[in-house]
Amino acid sequence: MDTHAHSNKNKKLRLLTSILFIALSSFLQTLVLKMFLTPSNTLASGFLGVSVLVNLLGQQIGINIPVSFMIVALNLPVAILCAKGISVRFTLLSLLQISLTSFFIRFLTFEPIFDDLILNIIFGGVLNGVYILLALKGNASTGGTDFIALYVSNKSGRTIWEYVFLFNSMILMIYGYLFDWRYAGYSIILQYIATHTVSTFHTRYQLHKLQITTTRGAEIRQAYIDNFRHGITCIHVEGGYTKQERMMLITVVSSYEVDNVIRLLQSIDPYVIISISETQRFIGRFHRDPE
Repeated sequence: MDTHAHSNKNKKLRLLTSILFIALSSFLQTLVLKMFLTPSNTLASGFLGVSVLVNLLGQQIGINIPVSFMIVALNLPVAILCAKGISVRFTLLSLLQISLTSFFIRFLTFEPIFDDLILNIIFGGVLNGVYILLALKGNASTGGTDFIALYVSNKSGRTIWEYVFLFNSMILMIYGYLFDWRYAGYSIILQYIATHTVSTFHTRYQLHKLQITTTRGAEIRQAYIDNFRHGITCIHVEGGYTKQERMMLITVVSSYEVDNVIRLLQSIDPYVIISISETQRFIGRFHRDPE
């Protein structure tokens, strides 16, 4: 089997899949904004919230600070940071998500389906989390504070969505103090629902140990090395029943990679035996690639 050709085909498929998830994320973000958030008068959070807040505070003292300028000024440094600290591909895909969302917001129209404020908050919060998850599944982000969350998570190996929620809540509390506590409170509830949705289903930083037993150890080892950037330990063993010589390979991968590893191994050895267990702690260098 030509593992190099398999690798190239896999990369193209992953890129197309990423673009599909990003397009769905942008579409859903537009739908959520126009169908649930705008009708419920919820306040912006994240970098958009900071930008709007700075604009409003500037107006109080007679200074006009454009929201669009603030969004670029806040996003640009963290985008560059992510390009250097994670990957250029991740940053470009994130910018694609942001651009598609801007395009959809300008040209697509959705009518509200609920007159009830609470229903808009609940459905808007859940779907807000879903469009962030779709972007993450596409190996991208929705920009803003997501850039920071993923940069820190990629470096530390743990999620920090609870800190993103605290940051957003602080912005909204400032809104509440200066303008309107009622809608600030509802907006915090929406952010909590969205953040809880993301933290529940975003499993990228969960690790799994794979114990692989096969009669085609050399081929599987080479294919694995060609397609995944993780270490793998190889042990020569003997089948207890068959007495045949086999190879046991042990590696640790992220939950996002498990299915891809299984497909690769089964394409080489249809009779491969794979035992999968969750890894509670991993000490050492573990490569995390957002591509």
